[in-house]
Amino acid sequence: MSHVRLEQLSKIYSNARGPSAAVVDGIDLEIRDSEFMVLVGPSGCGKSTTLRMIAGLEDISGGAIHIDGVRVNDLPPKDRDIAMVFQNYALYPHLTVYDNLAFGLRLRHFAKPEIDSRVREAAELLELTEYLERKPRALSGGQRQRVAVGRAIVRKPKVFLFDEPLSNLDAKMRASMRAEIKRLHRHLGATMIYVTHDQVEAMTMGDRICVMHEGRVQQVARPLELYHEPVNRFVAGFIGSPPMNFVRGTLQGEHDRLVFVESNPTERRLRLTLDSRLARAGHSHRDREVLLGLRPEHIQELRSLQPEVEEGYVATIEIVESLGSETFLHFDTGTHRLIARVSPEAHQLPGRDVLLSFDLTRASLFDAQTGRRLAPDS
Repeated sequence: MSHVRLEQLSKIYSNARGPSAAVVDGIDLEIRDSEFMVLVGPSGCGKSTTLRMIAGLEDISGGAIHIDGVRVNDLPPKDRDIAMVFQNYALYPHLTVYDNLAFGLRLRHFAKPEIDSRVREAAELLELTEYLERKPRALSGGQRQRVAVGRAIVRKPKVFLFDEPLSNLDAKMRASMRAEIKRLHRHLGATMIYVTHDQVEAMTMGDRICVMHEGRVQQVARPLELYHEPVNRFVAGFIGSPPMNFVRGTLQGEHDRLVFVESNPTERRLRLTLDSRLARAGHSHRDREVLLGLRPEHIQELRSLQPEVEEGYVATIEIVESLGSETFLHFDTGTHRLIARVSPEAHQLPGRDVLLSFDLTRASLFDAQTGRRLAPDS
């Protein structure tokens, strides 16, 4: 297959009534050969615009796009050897599944035997063989999406582009199609670039994930690296469901220890002695304001109130969300709202005060002003 390289890629929309807006602001990104790369971020972050520039459907304001070592800035979409799958299936309602799959090949004047071979190969791969004579209206949403994917497969392009292809499906069908697309990627060994706003899709599908925000790349990494070692507060808060908890406070030196003290004017505030890893990360921010980042699974050991426990946090259970395999507890501490992921056997009721303890082995510290994550070597 092929690799894709973006160099200082940008897209600026002119505004006659005000300053121009940079939707994509000089991003650099390398998509490796046969890699499944996911572009993820909130609405308006520039991920779909980036994909459309790669496809040639959007003009480039600056920078360069290279596909398989060839600069394609000025090539029309048909000459870039890419195939794109949209959120809208864009199937021809009057054509059968077979004819929808064959349509693009006929436009390119492929021989009939080659068309038939490619269509049936794609149909078998996507389990559409028994539906080849049906029209789109006789298919489910998931089957229609498979036809849209199949139309890209028959092209045998250098690069597959997916623009939020599962957004129109229900939750169960999205989960099924996620697995289908990953299976397809393994089978084809293709280079795929996948855009989504859903971080669950990103985490479960991507070989690597590119997190975008306000037109810029925030971090490119493998899923677990993003989860455990986010470079800044935005990535930490965006990746993960439920999101990371943040507690504002200061780092204070006490003897040979570094202690996190919550910014809370009342006596009911969190004090935590940092372990050696967090202490190394936070040594440069002694007596400065920071954010302590805690994943929901880092809040644990819910117990009855025990005043003799030195380091704990009294909080009131506000909401209990039972999902069967796990339970999410929402807490009101007076100054912060926290979410904990606990065992479904932990039977708790709203309104109850409990003492929380924290596992700091995976916790993070962030600069309160810049949002940058503090690393032990920073």
